[in-house]
Amino acid sequence: MQLAIVILNYNGRDFLARFLPSVLAHADGFSVYVADNASTDDSVTYLRAQFPQVRILQLPTNEGYAGGYNTALRQIDAEFYCLLNSDVEVSPNWIRPVLDLFAANPKAVACQPKIRMHAQPELFEYAGGAGGYLDWLGFAGCRGRLFDTLEPDTGQYDDDRRVFWASGACLFVQASVFHETGGFDASFFAHMEEIDWCWRVQRLGYEVWTCGGSVVYHVGAGTLAKTNPKKTYLNYRNSLAMLYKNLPQRNPWGLLLFRLIVDGLSAAPLLLRGELAAIWAIIRAHFAFYGWLPRLRPQRQALARQATTTVPLFPKSFIWAYFVKGIRRFADL
Repeated sequence: MQLAIVILNYNGRDFLARFLPSVLAHADGFSVYVADNASTDDSVTYLRAQFPQVRILQLPTNEGYAGGYNTALRQIDAEFYCLLNSDVEVSPNWIRPVLDLFAANPKAVACQPKIRMHAQPELFEYAGGAGGYLDWLGFAGCRGRLFDTLEPDTGQYDDDRRVFWASGACLFVQASVFHETGGFDASFFAHMEEIDWCWRVQRLGYEVWTCGGSVVYHVGAGTLAKTNPKKTYLNYRNSLAMLYKNLPQRNPWGLLLFRLIVDGLSAAPLLLRGELAAIWAIIRAHFAFYGWLPRLRPQRQALARQATTTVPLFPKSFIWAYFVKGIRRFADL
């Protein structure tokens, strides 16, 4: 199998200096690319001086995670891509178990390793854990993490299994299917784009997996901090857009209206913590979603025509656990 390891970089010189050596040491002979998303720091100069074996793609503008990878991967010829965040440290033998999984499962077109915290390597990491699920309201959770509660890795997720989504922090994809489906939705810019893509490819009959025999370590929030209002805005806006595009029912508005109510409830813990900027980000996300509807409607119709199967969502809602947790925190004050 031909694999290209592709790191999308934006002003991440320090992360490249810290983690690129581990990628090169454990690349198993596969090519390593850095696609620079119009960085304003000296990332490219540093790469050329310190890592001449790395292939550099310079993108003219910062198109975010979604658009940046779409543009970069069109320039790389490979059978599989590994989309790797710049703040990830890989481990020995992290590649082969994933490629073996693809070989054993012809319908698999996306896969992630177990992702653990770099700062506390015994814990699963927020952005992916051991493979993700999506509840019926469009809120994402994953094995090893429910919102900000992280599990220690005691071997409970060492299996290979199908999941709903694989994390963009370390995402292996089949190149032909990635391009045939148009890649990520570039309008998402960042956040939720990999979940949207995983949903779309499963509607076409493909599969998304997690590989328990591969482990990487993720710093997390390298570009946007978890509490940054822009991250909150992108997550809520993109989640609503993803739901509208992909929900299989003929009229999705009953569920979407209920989801809008639940979004309001999800802001309650933020209010209790005085995070007013995050609440305003959720409100702005809703209005941005309404503005997107004229563009999203033809996408929804096209996806419905192409779909060959329905992908079940997780029947429970993760948000209730988060809401109850916030109330309990407030009661403990």
